[in-house]
Amino acid sequence: MLALKLERILAEKGIHYAWFMAFISFFLLMFSSSAASTPAVLMLPIINAFGWSITDISAIIGALFIIVAVAAPFGTAFMLRLGLTKIVVTSCASLILGLGLTAFAFEKWHLFFSMGTLLGLASGILGLGFAATVATRWFAEKRGLVIGILAASWAAGQIMLVPFIAWIVSNFDWQYGVIPGVTGAGVCLLLFVFFGKNWPSDLDLMPYGAETNPNIAKTEQGENPVKKSFAVLFNCSKHPGFWVLSSTFAICGFTSTGLVSQHFIPFCADNNIGILVASSYLATIGLFNFMGSIGSGWLADKFDNYKLLATFYSVRGLSLVYLPFSSLDVFYLTLWAIFFGLDFIATIPPTARFCSKFFGSVDGPIAFAWIFSIHQIGAAIAAYGVGRTRDIFLTYEPVFLLAGIACFIATLLLLGFRLTSQSQLDFQS
Repeated sequence: MLALKLERILAEKGIHYAWFMAFISFFLLMFSSSAASTPAVLMLPIINAFGWSITDISAIIGALFIIVAVAAPFGTAFMLRLGLTKIVVTSCASLILGLGLTAFAFEKWHLFFSMGTLLGLASGILGLGFAATVATRWFAEKRGLVIGILAASWAAGQIMLVPFIAWIVSNFDWQYGVIPGVTGAGVCLLLFVFFGKNWPSDLDLMPYGAETNPNIAKTEQGENPVKKSFAVLFNCSKHPGFWVLSSTFAICGFTSTGLVSQHFIPFCADNNIGILVASSYLATIGLFNFMGSIGSGWLADKFDNYKLLATFYSVRGLSLVYLPFSSLDVFYLTLWAIFFGLDFIATIPPTARFCSKFFGSVDGPIAFAWIFSIHQIGAAIAAYGVGRTRDIFLTYEPVFLLAGIACFIATLLLLGFRLTSQSQLDFQS
């Protein structure tokens, strides 16, 4: 009832309900992804409180990303079977429970369950597969732009809330750092319960910009979601583009979510930069991430996506190689944060568009969820491996160099694949 009333109000103002769905999805993805960033802020306070090592917390964060990777493709498939709203409610409930239990944890296994399992589940069943699903179902036009906006919110949630959480942790006990995530998840849960809709046709609407109502995807709702997810993986694995996108996206996850999002604050601590100052640089990354991701979505609708991705990975590689050898003063770190922020998740809109091109509007979001799963495996390797490397070598420099080289390899993979005839195969062919 409330959604119908709101749809009429928006229609009177010339606003399609798809934009409201994108609006509430924006905030949902922001607070959902903040679940993955909260452990990074709590890492040092927890280490100091219980006398644990960076490797201990890195292992927990690595477990979180592994569960995200496992849950992502199935969460997107379950959206076909159960609908968006039920998946959102499940995710928000898991996030609230996971953060709540984290505040009362005092053993490592407590954090493995609350942070690793529950927060991983909450982030995994939504993630970028949810963004691709909303954009594909609700938008026939502006898909690249919408994916860019939603991807920006997902990435921003990992870092934009960090200064506020860091301020709470610095002025109160570390347990209070879970409050922003719990509050945001609760609000998003209510918004989707009262206003979230699974398909435009639920409100007798067509997708934004569509002349006819494509109901093809709705016929898939009766399928077993696990079977559907594996069937999509089997079919997509036959396309070489799937493996190119998966390989490069794993590098994306390693260098962004796993390395910078989780280890930038400890890296700064090694260089005598406090947690509040370090978190302000992450906030700068988050701010410019909005411009970079939205700009990437706009560019992805207009230009060669292979060249775009190659450029994005090259710029990221240069910034990662540069960081450990810079002077690390305010000017150079701010400059680095701006450039890295513009590139932080600029890879997502072109990658999502390739999935739609290669695998279609029905299987495309699930294929993207599988690729996102591999992205999170890359993040998990970085979250644990980087922490372990830091404890062994007592420095982060080798890891930043390795990450930069990996980005250059991603560039070569994309440009090399672009030269093959298979790079132009679309869903129908």
